[in-house]
Amino acid sequence: MSIQNIPVRRITGEETTLAEFQGEVMLVVNVASKCGLTPQYEGLENLYRKYRDRGFVITGFPSNDFAGQEPGSNEEIQSFCSLNYSVDFPLYEKITVVGEEKHPLYDALIEAKPTSVKPDGEPFTEKLIRFGVQPNSEPEILWNFEKFVVARNGAVAARFSPDTKPDDPALVSAIESELAK
Repeated sequence: MSIQNIPVRRITGEETTLAEFQGEVMLVVNVASKCGLTPQYEGLENLYRKYRDRGFVITGFPSNDFAGQEPGSNEEIQSFCSLNYSVDFPLYEKITVVGEEKHPLYDALIEAKPTSVKPDGEPFTEKLIRFGVQPNSEPEILWNFEKFVVARNGAVAARFSPDTKPDDPALVSAIESELAK
């Protein structure tokens, strides 16, 4: 099944699929409001505003799977994102992105791209260990803000680790490459 056909729910509760973005390049991101990486919301929104007129959309999937960093209700998450980061890209209901209860969307994304591109510097896994967190091993999602670039045809084109910032040249290049197709 294409990831575009997997049932999801908007953050407001309506059932839908990502097929509404068929023909667009997507960046699928598992997000959280109380994470050290939460300021990436600003960069994600900037990325969305820069490329949305070229057929690009970011889809944010809140998840409370990592140290309880997304404890709020869907309404609280939506309010937080709007008030603090002026998020205008689509948000979806909180889902599970790791383990046995993993949402089928994340099963499909991980199956398509079992490893992530990582930025230069200290590996994020080592930073997590320093904070007393035992990181997941790939192919599992490592942490909040892991990013998947999805091509216009629904194929998963690339996967980036959580510490890849939205303006990272490798991520921007992957998005621009897909937009050019």
